Amino acid sequence: MQLRNIVLLAAAASVEAAATLRFSCSQLVVERLDPLVNPGENPSPHLHQVVGGNAFNVSMDAKVHDLPTTATCTSCTPTEDFSNYWTAVLFFKAKNGTLHRVNTFGNELGFTGANGGQTVYYLTSGKATAFKPGFRMTVGDPSIRTAEELNRRYKYMDFTCLASSMTRGGQTTYFPRQPCAAGIMVSIRFPTCWDGVNVDSPDHQSHVAYPNGNACPSTHPVVIPQVFYETYWDTRPFNNKADWPADGSQPFVWSFGDQTGYGIHGDYVFGWKGDALQRALDANCNSDLFANKINCPTLAVQTLDQANKCVKPKTVTENLDGWLSQLPGGMPIN
Repeated sequence: MQLRNIVLLAAAASVEAAATLRFSCSQLVVERLDPLVNPGENPSPHLHQVVGGNAFNVSMDAKVHDLPTTATCTSCTPTEDFSNYWTAVLFFKAKNGTLHRVNTFGNELGFTGANGGQTVYYLTSGKATAFKPGFRMTVGDPSIRTAEELNRRYKYMDFTCLASSMTRGGQTTYFPRQPCAAGIMVSIRFPTCWDGVNVDSPDHQSHVAYPNGNACPSTHPVVIPQVFYETYWDTRPFNNKADWPADGSQPFVWSFGDQTGYGIHGDYVFGWKGDALQRALDANCNSDLFANKINCPTLAVQTLDQANKCVKPKTVTENLDGWLSQLPGGMPIN
């Protein structure tokens, strides 16, 4: 579906210019911090994998924590992007009940050299307004456990069981129920309409909305680029069905305790330097689909090796490796 969306956007460009930015963000840190939903809590309730600028911290108050001036590096290839992008972490639950963290790996469509992390997209089908300083949002809800509620409240978040790196199609809103030869790709897409006033809201979602058809609702009239993440989870070491639950159920669980997959969610804090993102959108910049190349003279880009070097020391000290008796933070599985 991801490549299909890009093709559709590219086709729309023949009528109205479109930006199709696609780039790699290597792993910055994996730890229990969430400055958006749980600001100031050290540690936060559940584990996250984070990419972007190294200013990510336990608290990121927009009024005092300016990412472009606070960060000293970014794990994303555009060097002016100090935003932070994060999701929950995937775990494998073995037949004996022990848990093992699943690593991310570089998108094999162009970013095999990335040290994990995720692929980030900014897509438009025409003129769009870049996010303002301090902008932040979330999408999804970790408490959701049914397909009905997920489909009613959110759009375009799914899992792809990869038979190969080229697999597209067959997406589900629940965890794949069979071994996936090339891993699991998780896609998270954010809304594309903004109220034009608030850079945040109490629930971190009400200031943005999905369009009605092709138009933004009157309450959220400003078109913003679609941000979405593709995260490749390396489930290949866990494909032996003999290690799966005896009842035949799928063995994966999110770090917040969700065994269904319906609680899928993502967090975003804008941190592009100056007008860099608006320049890229206005120039209708695009990216090669199968290479680490952004066709955008207005943006400076670093190599994957350089992006890999931007890491953040962990703030929370706890064991995340090997076989664990419970999820980090003792999150219950339900």
